[in-house]
Amino acid sequence: MTGYGRASENLNGRDITVEVRSVNNRYLDCNIKIPRSYYFAEDAIKKRVQKAVSRGKVDVFVSIDASMADVSVVTVNEPLARSYYDALTHLQEMLGLDGHVTVMDLARFQEVLSVTKAEEDVESVSTEICQVLDKALCAYNEMRSVEGQRMAEDIGCRINTIEATVGKVEERSPQTVAEYRTRLETKMAEVLQSTTIDESRILTEAAIFADKVAVDEETVRLRSHIAQLRTMLDSTQPVGRKLDFLIQEVNRECNTIGSKCNDLAITQDVVSMKAEVEKIREQVQNIE
Repeated sequence: MTGYGRASENLNGRDITVEVRSVNNRYLDCNIKIPRSYYFAEDAIKKRVQKAVSRGKVDVFVSIDASMADVSVVTVNEPLARSYYDALTHLQEMLGLDGHVTVMDLARFQEVLSVTKAEEDVESVSTEICQVLDKALCAYNEMRSVEGQRMAEDIGCRINTIEATVGKVEERSPQTVAEYRTRLETKMAEVLQSTTIDESRILTEAAIFADKVAVDEETVRLRSHIAQLRTMLDSTQPVGRKLDFLIQEVNRECNTIGSKCNDLAITQDVVSMKAEVEKIREQVQNIE
């Protein structure tokens, strides 16, 4: 989810610069900082970000230098100008003064001429800002793509380790039943000594033990989860939440195997798998 992108462009006399930064966050939290006079573009910017990003705390910084795009309009206050002209002409006649009232004379009076900034085309300016934003988002996503590829490779290696360990558990599990039967026969022989051991009782106890410690269902589900994890890592769509959920399921199956098997070797394998699961879980928190 972490990334950075920047783009600048001059459009219709406006120097527009957009920076996009993000850090990890459970949901999408978009904050936009833009000059007050361009607040009208905020909704359009937010919608563009929502299309490009699904998770993360995203900050968008927009700076605009529109000094070259300023269009000033000069307006004439005709009623006021005429009043000044009539007053000056009357004063000239009344005092018998020579000369004529000129345009420059009238222009010196306040509010006869006023300069105002032409209204901007809100929709057009918003489009221009979003045009630069798209380029910044493109650079931002390229950076995240590179980081995401590295994370996918790391997670993939850890998945391979878990899968290999599942194979060791599957191989070791039947041996635990055989070892249990041997221990059971030894204990019964010690207790009964000269008495003949009931073979059917041995078989029954071994069957009960085998049923309790069987982890076939858990290992099958683990392999299914591993296959799904690989599919998600190859996806081009946001999969962070799905990965987070699925890795919890992997952890649950590991816990079940650990609670079922009273075998040191399998317990060690479970510890190894859970260590890899925890490392994957930490990585998943950074994935959109």
